[in-house]
Amino acid sequence: MSILNVVDVSCDNVTKETNAESGRKDLGSVFGPPQIIDNDQVGRGRHRNSNLQSMIQEEEENRDVEACRTGNSNSSVPYQGGSTVNELCLSSSPAASCVIPICRQFWRSGNYEVGDRSKLKAAKQDGRNQFRVHPMFLHSNATSHKWVFGAIAELLDNAFDEVRNGATFVHVDKISNPRDESPALLIQDNGGGMDPEAIRLCMSFGFSDKKMKHAIGQYGNGLKTGSMRVGADVIVITRHMKMSTMTQSVGLLSYTFLRQMGYDRIVIPMVDYEYNSSTKAFGPIPEHAKEHFASNLSTLLMWSPYSTEEELLNQFDDVGHHGTKIVIYNLWLNNDGDMELDFDSDPKDIRIHGHPKICPGGDSTKQSFDQHVANRYHYSLRAYLSILYLRLPSRFNVILRGQFVKHHNIADDLIYREFIVYKPQTGNTEAVVVTTIGFVKEAPSVNIHGYCIYHKNRLILPFWHGRKTTTGSRGRGVVGVLEANFIEPTHNKQDFEKTSLSRKLHDRLKLMTQEYWRLHCELIGYKPGRKTKVTLSSRAYLPDFVVPKRKRSALNQTRSQQGSNMKNKELNPPETDIVHHGELQVQQLQSELQDAQHEYKMLESKLLDMSSKDKPVKG
Repeated sequence: MSILNVVDVSCDNVTKETNAESGRKDLGSVFGPPQIIDNDQVGRGRHRNSNLQSMIQEEEENRDVEACRTGNSNSSVPYQGGSTVNELCLSSSPAASCVIPICRQFWRSGNYEVGDRSKLKAAKQDGRNQFRVHPMFLHSNATSHKWVFGAIAELLDNAFDEVRNGATFVHVDKISNPRDESPALLIQDNGGGMDPEAIRLCMSFGFSDKKMKHAIGQYGNGLKTGSMRVGADVIVITRHMKMSTMTQSVGLLSYTFLRQMGYDRIVIPMVDYEYNSSTKAFGPIPEHAKEHFASNLSTLLMWSPYSTEEELLNQFDDVGHHGTKIVIYNLWLNNDGDMELDFDSDPKDIRIHGHPKICPGGDSTKQSFDQHVANRYHYSLRAYLSILYLRLPSRFNVILRGQFVKHHNIADDLIYREFIVYKPQTGNTEAVVVTTIGFVKEAPSVNIHGYCIYHKNRLILPFWHGRKTTTGSRGRGVVGVLEANFIEPTHNKQDFEKTSLSRKLHDRLKLMTQEYWRLHCELIGYKPGRKTKVTLSSRAYLPDFVVPKRKRSALNQTRSQQGSNMKNKELNPPETDIVHHGELQVQQLQSELQDAQHEYKMLESKLLDMSSKDKPVKG
């Protein structure tokens, strides 16, 4: 592989590149490509044979001998088959000595013993000054995800991008770690899978070949940041078929392994198999040396949830001809010592521990507020996934714990909708953004407001408050939906880069809220605001005819009746000529406003007459 500088650091016979003394407990430089335990660029073997287990045992014995010879147990911790594990250590390491206790709480697990810095100086003088990625980077990189659901969404994005390769589903579920029955998170899709080269690129840092116009992933960082935010360890199981060749690969990114073995660089053990049509079975790829395959497999079986090769290969049984499974285990705890992800409160959902308890019955207004997706997405993965994508392909399904996730288009919940066109200047071109804005159907009973801003079909900012409603009720119930592809999201996809374009968009959305509220607040029972003259050249009005429960004034009843008569004339703004459509709608709206003003004067006159007749006659 010419793209990666791959070094096999799992075997003792590669001390020319990095020996046990320098390969562990040194800080080194913390940036650069990770050292991937690879099977490529090594000697050629023939076929998989029955001596595999003996090779594994021999490799482990060699480690023990080397550790005794060097007299430094910290430089190369032997795999001791019968040793017990310190109870402070994570699971999946029953055969390894616990060198460094690991905190199970994510925000406290970043403390890493970097060893004697004097060795680093000696390494520089010896000419071995290499750029490396320190394991501590795994934790610091994952801290960009303040919210655990944002990390899970990163992993789903990879599956969603596989739609172009034929993916029809992504399945998110809780499974059990076979070693200790602790909960683990499974994310599986039936996309194209990855060949041996692709999985190495996927598990390295900063590489992405998703240059397609509509691809969500773009930074090549989602798998690492997302998985390490959810749990300490992740195993990737993938199968790929190209032409008549079928391969399957397994890679392990384990913070536990790196911490407890004292590595000063990120190493990723991998094994690859290829289908042999003559034997009708999978075997190690012939080009890869048997001793390296055995060493990597030994490491995988030591630190993954699967303790035997047979158990590991059984994980491919439900993958089919192509697809990928991601298993995240040793899940993090919160600051109270509880599992951060709550699998028990709802068997059809995954929630964040400590979520608010919603009791049935009681005040209907509070129930509507609590049950609204704007509140539930904070702690319910099912609610968040329902709005995660603006459009969902008809043949693609998101499955959570065995149940389909129903796609929720927030714009469908709005009443008195309008389509407002915004045309920002991006360099020498002009972008076109159409914002759907309206009142939530529960308005004004519930204080839900804000904009759901998508980028390339992916939700970035859910219910962003374009206007705060801390004082008064101005803007209450106003919600908007838009897709802003002309600005770039941050790499964790939970915000946008703070650029002049994004600031202008935010300012424009605040003005939209104010303008919409002034024009339409009376429709939900508020006193009409001062109707200042506004430019409506980019406004396309689409009347909705859901009458609020609040008692309306005579004027609102009249306008509602007029809207009902126009129901058959509703048109969605054409994508090709939305501005022209908006101008026609503006003319129609202005005509309706004139008629309404005339009728208002007539009604006002009648009310004055009625009030004068009802007054008692004096004398």
